[in-house]
Amino acid sequence: MTTFVLVPGAWLGGWAWQPVTRRLRDHGHDVYALSLTGLGERSHLAGRDVDLDTHVTDVVNLLEVEDLRDVVLVGHSYAGAVVTGAADRAAERIGQLVYVESGPIGDGQSFLDLSAPEARALTERLVAERGGGWRWPVPTLDELEAGGASLEGFGDEERRRFTAHAVPQPAGTITQPIRLLNPARLKIPTLGVLCTFPEAQVRELIAAGHPWFAELAGPQWRLAELPTGHWPMFSEPDRLAKLLLDETAPAAR
Repeated sequence: MTTFVLVPGAWLGGWAWQPVTRRLRDHGHDVYALSLTGLGERSHLAGRDVDLDTHVTDVVNLLEVEDLRDVVLVGHSYAGAVVTGAADRAAERIGQLVYVESGPIGDGQSFLDLSAPEARALTERLVAERGGGWRWPVPTLDELEAGGASLEGFGDEERRRFTAHAVPQPAGTITQPIRLLNPARLKIPTLGVLCTFPEAQVRELIAAGHPWFAELAGPQWRLAELPTGHWPMFSEPDRLAKLLLDETAPAAR
């Protein structure tokens, strides 16, 4: 039996993982789908003081309070920054890291620092114009696509769920730089799940020394493709669950 901790990306709560959670539990695994502070059913806790460190602490507290060990810690999109911080603070509790459509951020960087220019411009405009200077509002689906996010695989039901349940996110979570102090994080077996970037393209960027992909050159990394849009828990939950099961099984390590 494996223990999975699933951390959702921007604007989402644990609810976003429901289809994947059911499939993993059907195979006999323990699953914790976490809602970070200010998101999901914890949206009432949003405030100006919520930042990346708050979200990292959410994950670390879950690991410690539940006394979870040898965990497969999964982060989607924005949550790549969160699970990187959690791995830095609780490496001894994590058996594997999984980055779904995401990757680690480096010491001294923020999530926003690694956003593509068009996505960063959209984010900064939304925070200023619609977020009161401290909230990151949920873009419309059209705005997301214009900012470079792929909605491939989103049908009417997926669009409805996203629009109905996504909530604004405290902007401090994407502007606060991370502080990484524990080199043990770099020894954790790590899987990158690629949905909108082909593996060949990612490997070219790694070989070229692109700073966003530099850490992926480490021996702890392996990559797996799941061609779909940016939110595979919506568009391909069956295939995502199967990939997590297949790629994190002991024989796959």
